[in-house]
Amino acid sequence: MMQPEIFDVLIVEDESSLAQLHADFIDNHAKLRLVGVAGTLKEAREQLLQKRPRLMLLDNYLPDGQGISLIDSELLRGLECSVIFITAASDMNTCSQAIRCGAFDYILKPVSWKRLRHSLERFIKFAVTQRAFKVVDQQNVDILYQLQSKTYGQESGSKGIEENTLGLVKQIFTADDGEPHSVDDIVGRTGLSKTTARRYLEYCVETGFLGVEMRYGNIGHPRRLYRCARPSPGPGAQ
Repeated sequence: MMQPEIFDVLIVEDESSLAQLHADFIDNHAKLRLVGVAGTLKEAREQLLQKRPRLMLLDNYLPDGQGISLIDSELLRGLECSVIFITAASDMNTCSQAIRCGAFDYILKPVSWKRLRHSLERFIKFAVTQRAFKVVDQQNVDILYQLQSKTYGQESGSKGIEENTLGLVKQIFTADDGEPHSVDDIVGRTGLSKTTARRYLEYCVETGFLGVEMRYGNIGHPRRLYRCARPSPGPGAQ
């Protein structure tokens, strides 16, 4: 029986907490395999040569330069490695350059996990379809371009969401009158695993119950905080 193809992924991200979030996301995907995490351009180049991943999640602002320079490098052009660019860079020049250099996708921070999931699913489908085509005709080209479009795979994010657990998570936010909470806060209050707590929090973001904000500490690395996006009903509300 033919085994399903597994795609190796390299994460390039200097914010350790965000890199770990991405790593958890990859580790929980049946068709993706994490082969390395790099915090600098130098480490990224070394791991690209050693691991030769099929996909790279690439941050732009790194301690020793900008990730955008890696997309247009001779090194990357010599590898069969697609790039999902994940960055706080919202200027049009950076976005245009990433598109011109062939980035598979461009995701702005703070990251929407629903958006990242869709991007990963599009990449997998794109890579599998690309391998299946022996010859190229217009229909095949159209299919590949459609798979790279952002409208592919808009499935519901409710898979694995249990109503009682969801209610428990929501109750924390409604009872705390607008106070923000991190994943660790929810883990401590509910006893859920970090991965499970994050899944419920991101589902609440996708459905509009929670909003996300990034809070920067003294060392400059942000914490991802969740806050109730819907005001609690007043005392006289029914």
